[in-house]
Amino acid sequence: MMKRQQPHSSLQKSQEAGYTIIESLVAMIVVSVLMIAIAPVMAFSVATRVQAKRIEMATQAATTYIEALRSEALKQGTQGFPAQYTTDNKLEETPAPGNINALYCIDKDGDQTCTAGSNQDLVVQGYYYNNLPATTNPAKTGYSLIVRVYRANSFASGVGALTTQNALQAQQGITTAGLGNLRAPLVEMRTEIGASDRQGAYNNLCTRTNINGATGCE
Repeated sequence: MMKRQQPHSSLQKSQEAGYTIIESLVAMIVVSVLMIAIAPVMAFSVATRVQAKRIEMATQAATTYIEALRSEALKQGTQGFPAQYTTDNKLEETPAPGNINALYCIDKDGDQTCTAGSNQDLVVQGYYYNNLPATTNPAKTGYSLIVRVYRANSFASGVGALTTQNALQAQQGITTAGLGNLRAPLVEMRTEIGASDRQGAYNNLCTRTNINGATGCE
């Protein structure tokens, strides 16, 4: 009797083992489907955090640039000093940069320069307006300033012409697939730089805002 039961017992064990393998395969398939479903969400979440951190660093870079101008650590005639523009209320319409070498560099990868293609370096562009001749030292008179911060890899070949916030008609945020628009500035801000020559600062403000004419407040 015992010998007749052995084949039946072996067959039952074999069926149970086969059933366990099928269960494992089904479980693996279910897990794979779930992973495929949530993978884009996880990737978007990571990219969003990276872009948010990048915008935070760009804001710090813009602040550093503005403080360098206010303290006159960055002087007229040096690389990165803002270019003059002729219309105050159209500073937002100033063109995007085309040459990385003429701009202010925030070196984040430690190679002592900003190179097109670097995913760490930040590049700052500035324009100023003061309604005075170009020969006038803007640091002495004060001026309106607009600042844009781009990623260095925005200047890499194949990216295309850069754009501005005004051209996009929207603030650059942490959207666009979580990575932002590579052709747009990470940060764009506008501020006023005070005159180092306090005696003429008030008249210069009147000149720039055209109060009582264009020659001061007298």
